[in-house]
Amino acid sequence: MDAASKPKSGGRLKALIFGLFLVGAIVLIRFTPVKDYITAEMLGRLLASVGHWAPLLYIGVYAVGVCLFIPGTLLTGLGAAIFGPYWGFLWVWVGAMIGAAGAFVIGRTLGREFAASLIGDRLKKYDEAIERNGFATVLYLRLVYFPFTPMNFGMGLTRVRFVDYMAGTGLGIIVGTFIFTFFIGTLKDVWGSGNWGELISFKVFFSIALFVFSFFIPAIIKRSRGERP
Repeated sequence: MDAASKPKSGGRLKALIFGLFLVGAIVLIRFTPVKDYITAEMLGRLLASVGHWAPLLYIGVYAVGVCLFIPGTLLTGLGAAIFGPYWGFLWVWVGAMIGAAGAFVIGRTLGREFAASLIGDRLKKYDEAIERNGFATVLYLRLVYFPFTPMNFGMGLTRVRFVDYMAGTGLGIIVGTFIFTFFIGTLKDVWGSGNWGELISFKVFFSIALFVFSFFIPAIIKRSRGERP
């Protein structure tokens, strides 16, 4: 084997490992007994059992969960329900950021070399454009709620810079994360207090309004860019 063919062969091997990782993660979470432990009830018990270490454990579970295709709505809703609307938002955001970074690094390390070898002249200009406008591209896709985990891995296959990717992700997920955790956390607080009169409080109505508004964010962003919703 000559020296010129080694990078291509190495890229194929990494791509194979990457593909096996993705398939293995999906199979593990969806089709093995592990799925029985990935429920709000089971994860809630686990977090309750570790006391003051719960935030750190939760962040770790969230980060790993992102890389293993565990539904983000489950993990986010759990964080809001356990830690409340404000601390829940913080721990969700930190866990999501670490998970996004991990998935990106996996995609970049194992899949980028092979992906680059498949890019022809037509796609090369798009790859270069993503590198030049990485922050804006990532921010836009986050704001229009592009599927979180696939995007994490997918961006690792492009030429986007890690710093731009993380900055765009960090800013782009703040709005959606806060709205969802504030909504779930607020309802959890009312449920836990047993004061049903708070259901007609400003805080509850505000959380509902934010939650409803979140569904219109993608259309608003696209319209501001002159695109059809």
